[in-house]
Amino acid sequence: MKLRSKTAVLLLLSLSALLLMLLTLRTSRRKPSAPPVPLESALQHPQPPAPAFILSEGTFTREGQSAQRRRPQHPRPRARSRDAASLEKLARRPGEPRSSHAVLPPKLWIHLAVVACGSRLEETLVMLKSAVLFSHRKMQFHIFTEESLKSEFDKQLRQWPDSYTKKFEHRIYPITFSVGNSQEWKKLFKPCAAQRLFLPVILKDVDSLLYVDTDVLFLRPVDDIWKFLRQFNSTQLAAMAPEHEIPKIGWYSRFAQHPFYGSTGINSGVMLMNLTRIRTAQFKNSVIPTGLAWEDMLYPLYQKYKNVITWGDQDLLNIIFYFNPECLYVFPCQWNYRPDHCMYGSNCKGAELEGVSVLHGNRGVYHDDKQPTFKALYEAIRDFPFQDNLFQSIYYPLQLKFLETVHTLCGRIPQVFLKQIEKTMKRAYEKHIIIHIGSNQMY
Repeated sequence: MKLRSKTAVLLLLSLSALLLMLLTLRTSRRKPSAPPVPLESALQHPQPPAPAFILSEGTFTREGQSAQRRRPQHPRPRARSRDAASLEKLARRPGEPRSSHAVLPPKLWIHLAVVACGSRLEETLVMLKSAVLFSHRKMQFHIFTEESLKSEFDKQLRQWPDSYTKKFEHRIYPITFSVGNSQEWKKLFKPCAAQRLFLPVILKDVDSLLYVDTDVLFLRPVDDIWKFLRQFNSTQLAAMAPEHEIPKIGWYSRFAQHPFYGSTGINSGVMLMNLTRIRTAQFKNSVIPTGLAWEDMLYPLYQKYKNVITWGDQDLLNIIFYFNPECLYVFPCQWNYRPDHCMYGSNCKGAELEGVSVLHGNRGVYHDDKQPTFKALYEAIRDFPFQDNLFQSIYYPLQLKFLETVHTLCGRIPQVFLKQIEKTMKRAYEKHIIIHIGSNQMY
């Protein structure tokens, strides 16, 4: 009996030891829990967050359990207003070439307006073509024209290649005048030119707008003149260039019988406007002692000065900004370069330094031989096949044509006309090589 008791005790001890060993092994496999950290120590020495592992579907964690894809947890960035560049980065996929006109929301598009009546169809299309050729950001064209031209505008614009039509949308409007006598407004200076005065009233949903005459050509991206809006101070609501650089030979300083802005007046062929500010402003005037809204001011002002104005709506704008000079931003002459800047000798210093940015071929110089330099530029853009190389089909032919214009005062300074367009074409070429070809090699 004693032998059996001893054997039973030994067996129980062995089983107890085996169970204890198994329990010890199982406990050792578990991760030890970190000791509690006192609050003061945690505040003074914060612990780094545990690393997060990105696991693809079907892989296993260290614990041997199947896991779905997990990504690092990042703090949500603070909400802030995003400009065009940041919006573009959000919309563009990695490796995708930069193409801002394809991703910008409509509220960030450039709005370009033109008024075309009579025989101005071709001129207007060439102007719009120059805007599309060189610009980057998507644009909304606002075309105001007569009923007889609407279908032709629509037809011609839709025939442009897809690579260019995707850079803009267009809307066509009838000629309308909200106050006064419509026929009287329509015949003021040139057919339909007074329509520009009513753009703040008609385009109620547009915040800012660039208006240009039909005889304007862009020699650099429209994006660049659009940037002047950022330079407006709190009172400025429109931007134009001076009518002349030298008061002694300027028209307004010598002949005007009405008030005009500054010492030489302003030219309204290129006009950048913050329409929201114009619609809400009260303008000082010579009609009543108190301020008037833009729409309420136009017809009374015209009635008062109609017998002494020569250049129609441009004279009215000069009168308005004579009484409200704090509302106008004046940009340099190279942004509205006209024959007057070179036909009496070169007098636009900005163009001599930087080149012409926006060409304004008033006086009908695109269609006669009085200023062959202007005509050569117009014909080069008009005749350019959309899919051709810009250097081969515009820049090099222009250099040869300009050799034939050296006998004219404007033709003696070809670098003024070529400098900016050369820079623009180089940027376009580099963008194509670096972004499109280079990105294909990288990815």
